[in-house]
Amino acid sequence: MVFSKWGGRPHWECDTLALGADEHGRWLGLPSGTLVTRPGAAFSADVPQVVLLPDSAYVATFYAPGGSSPCETYVDISTVPLEDDGRITAVDLDLDVIRGWTGRVWVDDEDEFADHRVRFGYPEEVVELAVTSCEQVRRAVAASQAPFDGTTARRWLEVLEGAMMA
Repeated sequence: MVFSKWGGRPHWECDTLALGADEHGRWLGLPSGTLVTRPGAAFSADVPQVVLLPDSAYVATFYAPGGSSPCETYVDISTVPLEDDGRITAVDLDLDVIRGWTGRVWVDDEDEFADHRVRFGYPEEVVELAVTSCEQVRRAVAASQAPFDGTTARRWLEVLEGAMMA
């Protein structure tokens, strides 16, 4: 999975396991210990994570409890994720919708989005896509609508656990 920023600037990337698909999209797994890198930074996942690739303008990551992540759900607002020969790509559009472990939901990096849309010349249709997608996702996360209901991600975390034991 390879994320970039607008203009082809590199961002986060990591290897993932294909877990399957459901009505929400394709699901990938990152076992504990998966190396996640970007220019100037790297870390190893300290808990299992599952990633949802919908046919929408976001990528959602759901974390198993017990690690260092300050949240259970982290949604990157992005271009629609694409797959080409096993490589998943998307352009991260700065805005993030987050649900913390306490249940609090917020939008992060609005200042970064405001700066980047001007500095990097985001086309107006990209700005509209990001803002609209962010609000739709924020509402769904706040209302705990599937796939942001907790149950859906737990099911896929169990699939990942089973894949690691096989």
